[in-house]
Amino acid sequence: MDEEVTASLHKHRRTTLERLEKYISDTYFTDVNLRGKLYPFKKNISKISHWRVPGGEGSWQQWSFRQMLTQSFTPIKVGESFGPTWSTHWFKIEIAIPEAWKGQPVLFRWKSQSEAMIWSRSGEPLQGLSTGIGHQMRPDFLISQSWNGSVEPHIYYIEMACNNMFGAGKNGMINPVDQERTFTLELAEVCTRDEKVYNLLMDLEVLHDMAKKLPEDHKGFEALYAGNQIINHIVKNEMRQARQIARTFFSKINGARAHTLALMGHCHIDSAWLWPYSETKRKCARSWVSTLRLMEEYPEMRFACSQAQQFAWVKEHYPSIYEKIKIQVKAGRFIPVGGTWVEMDGLLPSGESFMRQFLYGQLFFMREFGVKCKEFWLPDTFGYSSQIPQICQHFGISRFLTQKLSWSLVNKFPHHNFIWEGLDGSTVLAHFPPGDSYEMNVNVDEAVRTVKNLEDKGRVSTSAFLYGYGDGGGGPTRDMLERARRLKDVDGCPKMEHMSPDDFFRRLESEKHNLCRWVGELYLELHNGTYTSQANTKRLNRECEFALRDAELFLAITAMKGGLDRQTIYRHHDALVDAWKKVLLNQFHDVIPGSSIGTVYKDSDQLYREALTAAAKTRVACLPHIMHESAHQGSREQAVAVNTLPWQVHQIINLKEDCDEPTRKRMRVEGEMNEAAGGGHYVAVEMQGIGWSKLTPINPPAVKVWMEKDTFVLENSYIRAEINKNGQVTSLVLADQPDQDVFRTPEGSQCAGNQLMIYDDIPLYWDAWDSMDYHLETGKILNEKQSGCILSEIQVIENTPVMVRLEWKMKISEVSVLNQEISLSAVNPYLTFHTHVNWHENRKFLKVGFNTGIIAREASFDTQFGHLYRPTHMNTSWDSAKFEVCGHKWADLSEHNFGVAVLNDSKYGWTARGSTLSLSLLRSPKAPDDRCDMGKHSFKYAVMPHRGTLQSAGVPQRAYEFNTNLIVFTAKLSRDSDIKLDWFSVIGEGVMIEAVKLAEDKTGDVVVRLYEMQGGSHRIWLKATAIPPPKGVHLCNGLEESYQPLPFDARPANVGQDNKYFYIPLTFSPFKIVNVRFRYA
Repeated sequence: MDEEVTASLHKHRRTTLERLEKYISDTYFTDVNLRGKLYPFKKNISKISHWRVPGGEGSWQQWSFRQMLTQSFTPIKVGESFGPTWSTHWFKIEIAIPEAWKGQPVLFRWKSQSEAMIWSRSGEPLQGLSTGIGHQMRPDFLISQSWNGSVEPHIYYIEMACNNMFGAGKNGMINPVDQERTFTLELAEVCTRDEKVYNLLMDLEVLHDMAKKLPEDHKGFEALYAGNQIINHIVKNEMRQARQIARTFFSKINGARAHTLALMGHCHIDSAWLWPYSETKRKCARSWVSTLRLMEEYPEMRFACSQAQQFAWVKEHYPSIYEKIKIQVKAGRFIPVGGTWVEMDGLLPSGESFMRQFLYGQLFFMREFGVKCKEFWLPDTFGYSSQIPQICQHFGISRFLTQKLSWSLVNKFPHHNFIWEGLDGSTVLAHFPPGDSYEMNVNVDEAVRTVKNLEDKGRVSTSAFLYGYGDGGGGPTRDMLERARRLKDVDGCPKMEHMSPDDFFRRLESEKHNLCRWVGELYLELHNGTYTSQANTKRLNRECEFALRDAELFLAITAMKGGLDRQTIYRHHDALVDAWKKVLLNQFHDVIPGSSIGTVYKDSDQLYREALTAAAKTRVACLPHIMHESAHQGSREQAVAVNTLPWQVHQIINLKEDCDEPTRKRMRVEGEMNEAAGGGHYVAVEMQGIGWSKLTPINPPAVKVWMEKDTFVLENSYIRAEINKNGQVTSLVLADQPDQDVFRTPEGSQCAGNQLMIYDDIPLYWDAWDSMDYHLETGKILNEKQSGCILSEIQVIENTPVMVRLEWKMKISEVSVLNQEISLSAVNPYLTFHTHVNWHENRKFLKVGFNTGIIAREASFDTQFGHLYRPTHMNTSWDSAKFEVCGHKWADLSEHNFGVAVLNDSKYGWTARGSTLSLSLLRSPKAPDDRCDMGKHSFKYAVMPHRGTLQSAGVPQRAYEFNTNLIVFTAKLSRDSDIKLDWFSVIGEGVMIEAVKLAEDKTGDVVVRLYEMQGGSHRIWLKATAIPPPKGVHLCNGLEESYQPLPFDARPANVGQDNKYFYIPLTFSPFKIVNVRFRYA
């Protein structure tokens, strides 16, 4: 027999393949296979002592390492369990390493079913340890690559977190947390590692994968038989020959046209999800210190890392790790990406919130590392606003990476590389890693799948390949990097090359002339329940966004006028920045969508309250200084109002604290006041654009209410509405256009609005995330006779010349009730529904529907810095997949000359089908938070008929007013002082002043952000107070860096001389954002 023949005698693929599999298995034949030889010498650790940190979730933050050392540790043994969930336990480990192990790699191995961190005895965090999830394991810590033979005992400390990588769900990953779970210490040992065995394991693992994943390819058979020969040599203890076969195989390189995978180490860490914020701080430390340790062994490694907030946490809690990160950032290996404070939700935050994500993220990276991110990094979110390209461009970002659209249920997105054009025409170069993941393990299957999936074959030569455990952290491992070395350039697989994100995008930019263009939003056909889940979180977010807008405006005006000293001004400025960062953190893509555990929402509620408190404190501090006050003799206390919107506003104010006659005289409210049913007095006022004015009531035509048969009729000078006994709106017309009724079809059929609908809401799996299309088949109108719900009689509870209110109640079920007030004021062109719900349902979805007679093929929806159009039909699968969509403050159905808008103060989910527009109100999922949305809710929405287009009717303006209240306070005014003053306003149509704020560089400059809100081109004048006059005015980018001077010595032709104001000409194209910087320093 020929001794040189080493191939298997029978070419049976299955048996040979399974031979390879079993020989490296960690389950089968471990007493005789190669895996069983990996750790030839082992020794259990007998000296283990324990101390539990008092308290539960987050209590670890109260104890320093030095404080921990002084505590009383008690002996424990392997096999004992520790808990409960979210508690922290410290272990002191004393290791005696046998002298006989000299010259060998020595490892410490720990398995506690949880996450953990190993620390040195001097308090240095060394590496993360994780054994709670089977597919994300890191149980080994390398003590020495070559043990020196010392017999001195080694002491380490293990910080054990009572949770695993994905929290502690009860009987399922996304189930509510098992608060009493315990975690068992299964293993604590020291051992040696046979490096020859380890290398052969990696060789065989890659060869097995090639043989399995390339079954019909001769390259796959070559890998199969190479692996078989390696085993034969190992059996004969011919390790050198076995390794040589592997080296020879892996040296057969690809051709020049082989596709390249750009390897980027990555560790996606959700800032909160199935664990609270406090645990994320430790996840970052565990993951990043492990990555830094790998960088010492693998110089080719590049690691991309996003979220400035997480860097800030590590800087605060783990300064030694942070200093090591800074060294690797400087070396170009630990690479900050994304440019945002957190990886936020891509749909729910306001446009200004998006700007602040980038502003504070980029400023952090620039200040800490001297790095300005060039790519927006958002791998995991539930949809992407059409304004993202423009916002990116404002911060010097021209590239975008994500992969979440691969989760779409219905339609496969047609590109992995494309030019993404946003709402205003701005573009970014977009890349979706074709492997459809941000946590690759670096194996053959992933590599082959990446190339096979690529939608742009022949157009690009390189694709991103993000590897490392993610979601719950973890990051790259040694095995991943070893596999990458073997797959660097092997015939049969795509090439693998370690790259930075910048290197990858540079290569892609050289090929972008081959790419297609996608215009508009990137809609994820999944997770659309997140527009509604955790309603309280969404309400607080909206409230904070508007409160911070007002507070920043007040502070900027106070600073301009010199009303407070510089130190006080910037103390408030820092407080507002801190408040913004709390809001931005809560906009993380698993928090504001409502897809986190219940503990997260206790934390987020507290952060929102702190942000609102900071805004209120700033506003109160600034109020006495924002206007010309005079306290000399003859001055008197007057009621003063501030309008923070840049156009004239009509509003009914309830002066609840001034309801008695002496107080009224003290405030000098001169004009008609009407006693309010709930206490206080109503005042109708008219206010000019951003500025203050003495509160002088106006006398609008009275609003009226009366009965016709069983229907209430409400009418003011704008609209006339009919409400039936079930609270449904059966008629809604413009007061001067009564023959065009929102709720009549062209044929005269009766429709209705304010139809409260309940649906079964049981998804396929992702409970808080998903609302499936079939839920629309289960709808039931609650407020109608046939529903079986108990409805109270509708009645008038207030009837004044400026405000009328109706009230009705409904028992939804045995556990849920609804109370609603329907109001019409004398000064608003819409009917408002103040709704209070005590909600305790199980997987039900509450919506309000407006079934109209309007024929519209598209509906319009408010979005960041503009609006967009979506179909109301289901002609294609792309259309039908948008059965639940995201919108902000309003949505609109319009014909050519008539339409209806629905406004809201805290809701984001909408359905537009045919002539019906529905607003999503409440859901009731049971995972991961089984108390999601349970309890009391208060919100309001309104219906507004209009002639003409939504633009000519001012729908966006009315929606801002619906979310904003005039601010009323008292001030002492002299008899000859001004009675009003504009600070900023717009002369011209279609432009909103979104923000007025102090510049972040603390020079005293003021930044004004405007945007075009109608979808047209305009030339407008920005009118600004000349008290004091600026020294210069410039256009600036989102980072507030000036780049173009603006004239401010001209004025509109129809404006006379007035030293109180100056005027800046600005040109806008559709939905364009413009930043103007006023220099006062």
